[in-house]
Amino acid sequence: MTINAICKRVAGLDVHKKIIVASVVLEDSEGQLFEETREFGTLPRDLDLLRDWLSELQIEITVMESTGVYWKDIHAVLEKANLSVLVANAKHIKQVSGRKTDTTDSQWLAYLARCGLLVGKSFIPEKPLRELRLLTRYRIKLTRMMASEKNRLHKTLDASGLRLGVIVSDLSGISARAVINGMILQQDPEEIFSQLRGVVKKKKALLLQLIEKPLSPAQRFLLQRILSHMHSMELELNALDTMIRELAQPYMDYCHILETIPGIDFIGAVTLVAEFGVDMSQFGNKSTQFCSWAGMCPGNNESAGKRKSGKTRKANTYVRSMMCEISNAAIKTKSQFKDKYQTLVIRKGHKKAVVAIGHKILRVIYNLFTQKKHYEDPGINYGELLVSRNASRWLKALTQYGFINQTS
Repeated sequence: MTINAICKRVAGLDVHKKIIVASVVLEDSEGQLFEETREFGTLPRDLDLLRDWLSELQIEITVMESTGVYWKDIHAVLEKANLSVLVANAKHIKQVSGRKTDTTDSQWLAYLARCGLLVGKSFIPEKPLRELRLLTRYRIKLTRMMASEKNRLHKTLDASGLRLGVIVSDLSGISARAVINGMILQQDPEEIFSQLRGVVKKKKALLLQLIEKPLSPAQRFLLQRILSHMHSMELELNALDTMIRELAQPYMDYCHILETIPGIDFIGAVTLVAEFGVDMSQFGNKSTQFCSWAGMCPGNNESAGKRKSGKTRKANTYVRSMMCEISNAAIKTKSQFKDKYQTLVIRKGHKKAVVAIGHKILRVIYNLFTQKKHYEDPGINYGELLVSRNASRWLKALTQYGFINQTS
């Protein structure tokens, strides 16, 4: 079997931290092939040399793997030179093992591109979205670090015998921090009580029992460091939110569309827009393809006519985690997602039901972005639909096993 060439001038890049192995495959007017392999460094001047070499050869398409983060600056340099760059999934281009070198890897990429055998390319958003994505992903990291510090604060207080969490609901609130700071600075009880807010003022008798217990120097030092770290991260989050709002201005219309969906706030909307953009056509003409890209739909594993595990495949971890958070929030609202969850959780369990709700919300997002309209809840009663579909079968089973008297 012969495979016809699709592109006549292609390049394959095997990217590493220190070197880039570039192989080009060129076809002349007479059908003769010319191959050449060169090595480049990864510093800015080396990338300029790579760009100039590929531009001089009039390369139609350049292919590299999407492993790690080393491809990002290379993609940016080649993209700026108007070179067509395809970042391929490493899983789709893996060749037969046995003879593996950097040169053969780059040549293999070039021949795959030449014959049009690449399964698909990675989704690379436009530059403004990539800049926004840098901030939203860093914000997710900071939020997780903040949660970790709050847990450390709980653990330190409990280990010290100061179970402040029994008295106040939020240890990062104004009243709780006033109590902790007062104990660190060894303030008088009345001075601490003057800083309390809300219902905590009514619990002075309980707080007095905690305040009377002294802290060791090491405990005071650790609590002070934890509070200081939490305060600095709060300032960082505020600065990030300001910058994120500024960079998200061109996409505000789509963010407002997402905010109409139950469970999605502004930060969640901006994070989703930064991850998959606003143009749904790049994922295909069906919402199912979009959900497959996000890894929020059942996987396919069938052999010999038997359907095996339907475990979801690996995909964008930021989209998956965000959709699970949104699902957990949406199932607590008065919407179709709550009814759908209640019908699924009995049979599937909480985790699978949450993923299913995330899948449904993604399909809604695809349709809303395609039609450019806000969300309106259809008010579907999934519990009623479930009963109407299965009532006759349930009644027959209940009668068969004697739970319902057949004569009555």
